[in-house]
Amino acid sequence: MKTAFLFSGQGAQYNGMGQDFYDEFKEVKQIFDKASKLLEVDLAEICFDDDSRLNETAYTQPAILTVSHAIEEVMKKTIGLTPDAVAGLSLGEYTALISSGSLSLEDAVPLVHQRGSLMEKAVPDGEGAMAAILGLDAKALISICEEVSIESYVAIANYNTPGQLVVSGETEGVEKAMTQALNKGAKKAIKLNVSGPFHTKLLEPAGQAFTKSLAEVKFQSFNYPVYSNVTANSYPDTEAIKSLLTSQISSPVKFEQMIRQMISDGITTFVEVGPGKTLRSFVKNIDRNVTVKNIEKVNQLETIAKVIHS
Repeated sequence: MKTAFLFSGQGAQYNGMGQDFYDEFKEVKQIFDKASKLLEVDLAEICFDDDSRLNETAYTQPAILTVSHAIEEVMKKTIGLTPDAVAGLSLGEYTALISSGSLSLEDAVPLVHQRGSLMEKAVPDGEGAMAAILGLDAKALISICEEVSIESYVAIANYNTPGQLVVSGETEGVEKAMTQALNKGAKKAIKLNVSGPFHTKLLEPAGQAFTKSLAEVKFQSFNYPVYSNVTANSYPDTEAIKSLLTSQISSPVKFEQMIRQMISDGITTFVEVGPGKTLRSFVKNIDRNVTVKNIEKVNQLETIAKVIHS
């Protein structure tokens, strides 16, 4: 039985995330203190005190990364659980790289803070949008996006599950694609509360600016495979990390394809680590034959231990 950890992405944040781990385990406080010093802000305040900065991309990303990493460290220490492979949704890929030993927390926290800032500023407010399209296949949605893009750019940004795709682009293009998707039989089209048209070519300038930050980071070899959102395969080597993380900002997230590849590579159990249980539900919709759990609360440690050690 092979186990993979999946790390939460942006949108999973909520006030109070990770607080019970923070209150119970001194190593979690130490991780928060380290991340707070790197950011020069009180991260516990942002995560636990109904702070509006929790929903600002530049702080959302290091906050989720810190919580997810801290929970994983507790799992390793208390129940002796380490993964055979790791992946994440967009931002979560950075937590996966920390997990694998390839990226240090000291490098990751400022890196994702910078990434969040660049992504937020890439397109002026109101000019970009994203929407979830439920119940329409990818082929039909690609056709809609191509047709709409003649006048206003829109493209698929996330391949989450067979029945859930996300479009992203110029606001007008996204709204037209939503209408056309519903006309073509989509069950729902829901505008997402995000600050920009992430994972499209509109974010390419942010990706180019981000290469300067990545250039300063030294990545180490992997302790176990890390899967890329861009290729849906595991990283071939550390040399590929910088180019793939640059591309990830403006490329579609191939989450469904990545999970299918991990299953094909022998993964039988997935544990979503970090706030929320979105990835858990995605995996269940992709393949009902695998075991899927999530951990975001201290009281879930025992359940995870039973599943893994049974």
